[in-house]
Amino acid sequence: MMKNSIHEYYDHLAETYEQNRFGNSYGRYIDEQENVFLHSFFKDKRYSKILDLGCGTGRLLKFATHGLDFSEKMLRIAKEKNLGKITAVGEISKIPFDLKFDCIFCFHVIMHQTKEETEKFLDECYMKLDDHGILIFDYPTKTRRKAVSPQQDWHAGNTFTASEISILSDKQWNIRRTAGILWFPVHRFPNSIRKLFLPLDILLCRTFLKKWASYHIVVLEKK
Repeated sequence: MMKNSIHEYYDHLAETYEQNRFGNSYGRYIDEQENVFLHSFFKDKRYSKILDLGCGTGRLLKFATHGLDFSEKMLRIAKEKNLGKITAVGEISKIPFDLKFDCIFCFHVIMHQTKEETEKFLDECYMKLDDHGILIFDYPTKTRRKAVSPQQDWHAGNTFTASEISILSDKQWNIRRTAGILWFPVHRFPNSIRKLFLPLDILLCRTFLKKWASYHIVVLEKK
């Protein structure tokens, strides 16, 4: 029931998703940080097969060769905006592509999953990556966000600590890099000045202070 509710939510939001979520100053603040991170990561890589897992309407699909989403409506928009990309409808725990990837990245998805679903996601990505393949994903942090029961609110209901991610990934993955997203509580700042804090936010999220960021990005390498 919960998964169906999420599916219906994103199908309904598809046409206005990017404007609704990333068209305002708060959304642009997060979008810029994620783009900076991915651009920095991929700039010196020579990957030929990259999957944007949970690509939605294709906001970050420019960094990938393939895209996957469970919403046909979201995926239709992604394909229109990113001609030449190979896309498919599917779940993050059952990737339908019959090939192995050099890298898989997954943003704004794990927050909707239970701990058990996250473990299945990690197992599936492990199977779909080449030897020493890279998995990148983000998750809401417990240090900045109150853990909310999925029965109360499935949006960002799944939170982790860095140590919990380390334990979950220990058997199959090596942690290669971590970063924070959204260190400043910009939702409390006036819209007109939020962008002024962005460069410092990006810098702080690369230091030990990232522990207190709202989201963490983790880069895992397949053992």
